[in-house]
Amino acid sequence: MAYVNNIRMFVRVYELGSMSAAARDQRTSPAVASARVADLEKHLGVRLFNRTTRALRPTEHGRLFYEGACRILEAIDAAEAVVMEASQSPRGTLFVAAPLGVGRRFIATAVPAFKALYPQIDIRLRLSDRAIDVTGEGLDLAFHLGPLADSDLKIRVIADCPRVLCAAPSYVQQRGMPADGAALVAERHDCLNLRFPGAREFQWTLQTSSGAKKFEITGPLESDDGDVLTAWALAGAGIVLKPVFEVADHLRSGALVPVATDTPPLATQLVCLTPSRKFRDQKVQLFTEFMVAHCKEQLASLHANASMA
Repeated sequence: MAYVNNIRMFVRVYELGSMSAAARDQRTSPAVASARVADLEKHLGVRLFNRTTRALRPTEHGRLFYEGACRILEAIDAAEAVVMEASQSPRGTLFVAAPLGVGRRFIATAVPAFKALYPQIDIRLRLSDRAIDVTGEGLDLAFHLGPLADSDLKIRVIADCPRVLCAAPSYVQQRGMPADGAALVAERHDCLNLRFPGAREFQWTLQTSSGAKKFEITGPLESDDGDVLTAWALAGAGIVLKPVFEVADHLRSGALVPVATDTPPLATQLVCLTPSRKFRDQKVQLFTEFMVAHCKEQLASLHANASMA
């Protein structure tokens, strides 16, 4: 087992490019991470990384060993999954990521029920609206809302999620009701942006009579937390583009009202992403099926209530 742990640590150091980052990922200290890599190098009789005070880079031996190490870990994980399935006692730790809105409303609230069904499966849940590197961050699965870049991840579509442009009545009273995307731009409405470091100029893609069109919107406030944008919208600070499920209660109560309704935003998709090598892991499958069913049920209820408002 010690040798396998050394290989796991090497793989995470290789993928994350940092001894301290790999140590955090594996829930241990940098000293332990360094010792495990050193033990592996001693066993193999080669250096796997070139170390300096500022950088850690794999050697040619390290690059060659990484490919084989991944295959070894995949084989071990697959063998463990078969044994656990046969024993009818799935166990282990799942590393899961989700956007803040999805994670807080659907995933986190259902984790205790899943844990009650499978007490030997532990969950490590990370919530963030930033872009997630599922493989690079060592995740078993991740929930994703929005368009996807090409990848070799397994994709499970959960639901289409309608979206809405909305603002507080106080904002509309002060700035007027924009009819469409063109008015958002021409009248320089305060649009609340979900933006991350290095992001390009922000655009909203809206449905027009001639098809989907991108509008370059502007605004004085932006954040990388979608719930912060909702709070600002409720405070009358601007217009926000949100999945309906995130603002359904506020729309129903009148705290937020739809705007620019002549050019509604396109719907987006909620999906679950799984690395190919994790796809057949029983605990991954169990968690995925449980959460997909839960998310579908919750989304259907929220959308039905919002449509009746």
